[in-house]
Amino acid sequence: MARCVQLLGIGPETRVLDVGGTLDIWLLAPLMPRLVMLNNQPAAPGAPAPDLLADGRSLPFRDASFDVVFSNSVIEHLGDAQSQVRFAAEVARVGNAYWVQTPNRLFPVEQHLFMPFLHWLPGSWQRRLLEWGSVWEWIFRPTPAQRDYLLRHYLTGTRLLTAGGLAILFPGARILKERFLGWTKSLVAFRPRV
Repeated sequence: MARCVQLLGIGPETRVLDVGGTLDIWLLAPLMPRLVMLNNQPAAPGAPAPDLLADGRSLPFRDASFDVVFSNSVIEHLGDAQSQVRFAAEVARVGNAYWVQTPNRLFPVEQHLFMPFLHWLPGSWQRRLLEWGSVWEWIFRPTPAQRDYLLRHYLTGTRLLTAGGLAILFPGARILKERFLGWTKSLVAFRPRV
């Protein structure tokens, strides 16, 4: 978050639209901007409610309404390539600058379920392996309903990207590579403010 704040010149008066996030990540930032939280569903019980409920593929704002549009680990959950294209276009349209982070498809550990190499296998193999369980399940011990939801969403709605794929979605953006033990774990497409 410190790097995002620095590279995008975010200050306390910067108008930031967070698409699909929670306030938790902003508590890691060195300062709090003028933040608008947008999600497509209500918050979980006990969590702060988003300021707006809307779809990130069709943002209810005029062009350049925000100084910065921020999105952390959302674009890979949109289901298909066309939805990712629409999301990217909306982020670029609404923000003078943007920061869109996503896990790297080429990282050997699938970052949602913490399973090595899972995301490189055909869908039918992924489904079979996940019937036995995942590292995520062993750590977090979800209820059967939570498990079913996450696995169904992962198998049908998660589309991981590479640096090249992210660059195609955000032409002209800089691609930042976040590394872990020498591997590119996550990717960020960002466009600084002009």
